[in-house]
Amino acid sequence: MGKTLKGPNPQQLRKTAEEKLARKTIELTAPRTSEILADDLLHELKVHQIELEMQNDTLRQAQAVIEESRDRYMDLYDFAPVGYLTLTREGMISAANLTGATLLGVERSRLKQRRFAPLVATEDRDRWDGFFVGMFHSEVRQHCELSLKRSDKTAFHAQLDCLPIKTDGLSTVRIALTDISERKLKDEELREKEQFFRMIAENTTDFIAVLNLKGRRIYLNSSYNRLFGDFESKNGSDSFAEIHPDDRKYVKQVFDETVNTGIGMQMDFRFVLADGSICYMESRGGAVKNSQGRVSHIIVVSRDVTARRLTEDRIHNLAFHDHLTKLPNRRLLNDRLLQSIAASKRSVRFVAMMFIDLDNFKPLNDQHGHATGDQLLVEAARRICKCVRETDTVSRIGGDEFVVLLSELNIDGTKSKKKAGIVAEKIRVALAKPYSLTLHMNGKAGTLVTHRCTSSIGVVLFVNQDISTDEIMKRADWAMYQAKKSGRNAIRFFDPDSRVADG
Repeated sequence: MGKTLKGPNPQQLRKTAEEKLARKTIELTAPRTSEILADDLLHELKVHQIELEMQNDTLRQAQAVIEESRDRYMDLYDFAPVGYLTLTREGMISAANLTGATLLGVERSRLKQRRFAPLVATEDRDRWDGFFVGMFHSEVRQHCELSLKRSDKTAFHAQLDCLPIKTDGLSTVRIALTDISERKLKDEELREKEQFFRMIAENTTDFIAVLNLKGRRIYLNSSYNRLFGDFESKNGSDSFAEIHPDDRKYVKQVFDETVNTGIGMQMDFRFVLADGSICYMESRGGAVKNSQGRVSHIIVVSRDVTARRLTEDRIHNLAFHDHLTKLPNRRLLNDRLLQSIAASKRSVRFVAMMFIDLDNFKPLNDQHGHATGDQLLVEAARRICKCVRETDTVSRIGGDEFVVLLSELNIDGTKSKKKAGIVAEKIRVALAKPYSLTLHMNGKAGTLVTHRCTSSIGVVLFVNQDISTDEIMKRADWAMYQAKKSGRNAIRFFDPDSRVADG
């Protein structure tokens, strides 16, 4: 901005002029009357002369300030980082700054009175024509983006900020022209990257979700269609809603930790489908941060590992369960027994092990075949399980031999023995009931056969002892052998003092 000069007011101007004149005037000691009038007139003329000289000085200073302001304005106008153009209603360029001429690759003197439309790329010309005509029906600032051509035929992307104005009844449009080619290139690169990653997201079998910091869904890829059907309707919904209730607290905890630390974590959880079925998910979260380095979104990539988990469960079952009865086998029994020994040392509560051997089982196999014998074993396993608590262990260790482990009985030995005896008796009675078995001939179900099969049960109790699992099994087996010797269909407890079973 230029300096603003303010001249003295008329009264001040005259006062100053008279003071200057007084300093130049030599006083006559005895002027005549006729000379006084002449002196007054001369005085007035000299005062006006000085006034005019002072006004001229002020005008010259003002002119210098105006010229300085104009030069500064022209510098700012010509060398501004954006181009400035003025178009007439007919679309002719009536004014342009140096930057505008440079952007268009045309000398400024040759740019004036040239039509602007031919500088617009062919593919954008119709859009420009419609936009330009519409400018004269509006008095508000508008903008558009066009591809423009330089004089050397090279093109660049430009943003045009346009303002329609009226001066002396004439309508013109003033345009601020900005080269946005670099921004467009970055936008195109970003668009290509987005398309690239969207193609990956939409064609992977993994489940990809973008969540806000409250865990609500912002984006789901099309893989979620396998879980939800109309997966797009789930946008904005709570991502924790379908997680199994037993896993939900853990998943929320991991999610909150990712939001707070910005570090993603891997987790496994169960996902409940609309029909109530469950699929197992293996999931990994990652944090997206904004320009300030703060977490703004969470991306979660999940994989359905249900088939793998089922396979692992089958392998585990094969390794630790009897294939026929699905009961724990000897390996898993040994693990449970070790746990019971450790728990007994902590709680000083008795543990009981029962060794059960079916009486009169071999004749059934010999007479009707192993398929019929397998039916009896499955039914026997079912009956034994109904006689014990869910926390107890029922195991088939081979052939017609079963083991039952009763944990956490009582700290009193007598009471524990009584409790174990009651359970053993329930098992003995249950196993002694008749079995209705189906005979299979040539792979087809045949007639029913009724078979009676009792059991011999040996029981051993222990508490807070340093004893091996093999020794416990031997003692229970010894007690079962005593039950068989007594005539079968009986229960015997192991006597640790005499190593003889008592009744």
